[in-house]
Amino acid sequence: MSGGGGAGGGGSGSPNNTEWRFNQTLRNVQGMLKGRSFPGKVLLTRRSEPLSPPDYSPRFESDRDEYEQNEGSQEGKGQASGNTTDSMSAKKSNLPSTSSTNSLPDAQGLVSGARATDSARIAKFTNELSRPAVILDKLRELSWSGVPPYMRPKVWRLLLGYAPPNADRREGVLTRKRLEYVECVSQYYDIPDSERSDEEINMLRQIAVDCPRTVPDVTFFQHPQIQKSLERILAIRHPASGYVQGINDLLTPFLVVFLSEHLEGNMDTWSMEKLSPQDISNIEADCYWCLSKFLDGMQDHYTFAQPGIQRLVFRLKELVHRIEEPVSKHIEEQGLDFLQFAFRWFNCLLIREIPFHLVTRLWDTYLAEGDYLPDFLVYISASFLLTWSDKLKKLDFQEMVMFLQHLPTRNWAHHELEMVLSRAYMWHTMFKSSPSHLAN
Repeated sequence: MSGGGGAGGGGSGSPNNTEWRFNQTLRNVQGMLKGRSFPGKVLLTRRSEPLSPPDYSPRFESDRDEYEQNEGSQEGKGQASGNTTDSMSAKKSNLPSTSSTNSLPDAQGLVSGARATDSARIAKFTNELSRPAVILDKLRELSWSGVPPYMRPKVWRLLLGYAPPNADRREGVLTRKRLEYVECVSQYYDIPDSERSDEEINMLRQIAVDCPRTVPDVTFFQHPQIQKSLERILAIRHPASGYVQGINDLLTPFLVVFLSEHLEGNMDTWSMEKLSPQDISNIEADCYWCLSKFLDGMQDHYTFAQPGIQRLVFRLKELVHRIEEPVSKHIEEQGLDFLQFAFRWFNCLLIREIPFHLVTRLWDTYLAEGDYLPDFLVYISASFLLTWSDKLKKLDFQEMVMFLQHLPTRNWAHHELEMVLSRAYMWHTMFKSSPSHLAN
C-alpha cells in the first residue's frame, strides 16, 4: 500500500470513503488520548523507545530521572481533536486493511505523544501509592498506560490483590504470605517421592522437562538458580489443580519484576550470587502468590483440555471475521485452523511472540484489566494478527504456518506494541456496545 494513500489525496475527504472513515476513527481515538478516561482503562501513547531492555533499578530518583529524560521530551506531540461519538458509531464494514494503519499520519500520532507529560504521570503514580489506602480503580487507570519500571513491583502486588491497599497492613500481610510460602515448599516440594502420588510424580517430571524450555531466547532463565526457583514455584502452585504446560512462561514476568527490586542494571548483567537465601525465598513467594492470583480468574485456561483457551480461540476467529473479512476468508480457504497458531498465543499470553523486553509493559495492561482480561485478550490477539493483514492474504497454507510460527517481531520496540494495544482498545470500544456484531 502506497504511503500517500492514507493522508488526504483527492476524494479522501468524503465521509463515504472507507479510508477516510478509518482515518477519522483514528483521529477520534487520538482525541481520547488527551487524558480522558474510560471505565477500567486509559489508552496510552508512548513514543518509540530504544530496543534495549529497560534498566530495572530499584533506586527511585535515578529511575525517575531516566524515565523523564527518555519519555518526557515527547510532551505535546501528536495532539489531535475528534468527535468521540462518531468514532464509536463506525461499523466494521467501513474498516480498510488493518496494516494500512501504519501508513496513516494519525496512526503515528497514536504512539508519539498526546497525553500529559511523563513527569506528571509519575507524580500521579507517586501520589496514588503514597495514600494511606490506595484507590485501586485509579491505580488501574494509570497502570493500563504503562508503569514506570521501578514502581512495577509495588504496583503489581497491589493490582493483583496480593498486597492490601491499606498501607498500615501491607508489610504484615507480605511477611505472613512469605512465611506461608515457605511452609508450602516444606509440605509439597521438600518431601521424598515415596510421599507423593503417581500424579504428583508425573507432574514434577513434566515441570523438570519444561523449565529448561522456558523463554528459550532469554539466556538468563537458564541460570541454575532461576531454574531451581521455577521448578519450586511451579511444583507447589495450586496442588489441587496441578500443572499445565505454558504456566512456566507466565511465571517469568513476575520473576524479572521482583528480582529488579534486588538487582541493579540490565537483566543481562544480573548476578544471582548477590542474592541472599532470604531474598530468593521472598522473591519466590511473591512470584508464587502473584501467579496464583493472576490465574484465579482463568482457571479453566489451565485445566485438562484447556476449555477456556479453546473458547478464546473461537472468539478470536469470529472477531477477525467481523473486523477484516478478507483475511478471515483467506485463512479459511487455505485450510488453516486458528487453533494451529492462536492456541500458543493464549496459552503463553504472547510472551513467546514478542521480544522479552516488551513483556512487562504488556503485562501492565494485562494486570490493569483485572477480571476483564480474558475478554480483552481476544482483541489484543486480533490486533496482533491483523498487523500483517496484507501479507497474510498473499500467503498459502504452508507459508502462513511458517510465518505465524516465526513472526517478524524480533526488532519490535514500544511503538509497535503500543499500536497493537491502541487498535485493540479502539475495536473493543467500538464493539462492546454492539454485542450482536460478534454473535453467531
